[in-house]
Amino acid sequence: MQRSLFRVENPFLANTLLGDGEPAEDGRISRRRLVLVDSVVDDIYGARIHAYFAAHDIQADVRIIRADETLKHWATVEEVLAAMADFGIDRRREPVIVIGGGVLCDVVGFAASLYRRGTPYVRIPTTLIGIVDAGVGIKTGVNHLGGKNRIGVYAQPMISLLDPSFLETLTERHLANGMAEILKVALVKSASLFTGIERATTLGIKAVFSEPSHAAVADALVNESIHLMLEELQPNLWESNLERCVDYGHTFSPIVEMHALPELLHGEAVAIDMALTTGISLRRDLMTHDEAHRVLSAIRGLGIDPWSSALADEALLWSAVVDATRHRDGLQRVPLTRGIGDHVFVNDIAPVDVHAGTEFIRAAVPARAI
Repeated sequence: MQRSLFRVENPFLANTLLGDGEPAEDGRISRRRLVLVDSVVDDIYGARIHAYFAAHDIQADVRIIRADETLKHWATVEEVLAAMADFGIDRRREPVIVIGGGVLCDVVGFAASLYRRGTPYVRIPTTLIGIVDAGVGIKTGVNHLGGKNRIGVYAQPMISLLDPSFLETLTERHLANGMAEILKVALVKSASLFTGIERATTLGIKAVFSEPSHAAVADALVNESIHLMLEELQPNLWESNLERCVDYGHTFSPIVEMHALPELLHGEAVAIDMALTTGISLRRDLMTHDEAHRVLSAIRGLGIDPWSSALADEALLWSAVVDATRHRDGLQRVPLTRGIGDHVFVNDIAPVDVHAGTEFIRAAVPARAI
């Protein structure tokens, strides 16, 4: 990770970007770059981004793109493709730069993979979920015909530049959105990371990511989460093995998220999925009562409500299992937590399990949420 990428005095970003393209036959290196920036990021950092490129003599054509989950669809891909065509990219010497959250990183990565059958791109995620999730994988996708990330490709960026200083300006809700993905990794791989999350919720996650006195706590959470994610992703980037523990929290959440759009952020839907599957693990004696309630307490400590109106429709939830089974080559391959920090895969989830999961949450949350 590299802090303060857009501090003018920091040459790291400029050196990286100007060394990322092949020189022409005469040895010239292009200093032109198409830079696609999330509109929210532009509001906060736009002046700083322009000043940095100007100071380092990078001829940046900055295009502002609105990108959130409601706009994660083909029309936004076309907008990005049009920007690439209008800029007139030399795909060998002028990689596209994307600066934004996980949604924009996904959209631009997808579009770059299509433009002239593959245009290099550099990813600079600016949200916590972008840094610990979208920023470390190679999958890209957009929603289509009501399906979450229904169309997409594997599109590895030239480089992902992770700058935690962006997190200082995130709202508490968007920090919680990213913390849900960190919680996902902790529950299936690391009891110590889970304990770190519990500590962060007692300190307050906004304070953890904005107050210098808590910088060590924030860095430990982010670094360990990325390390554990890469440990799982690196040997299986193209998903030849469909038993992926980092699919935890992603069996029910795609349908819950799309059903509730725009009510839920991605990480919030993942948290609801984790609450539901915690109830299933409890029913199957894979977790103790105390462990299961620690998970719910952690979710609520992030400020995320583990109940959603989608949970009242068990037929909808069962359709998520059916869809996941189709996507996972005919087997459910559902990861469940075994205690805290370990996991098992199961292929025999039944409607009674789904009911047990919803009842577990229903019994634990205030009546007003239901």
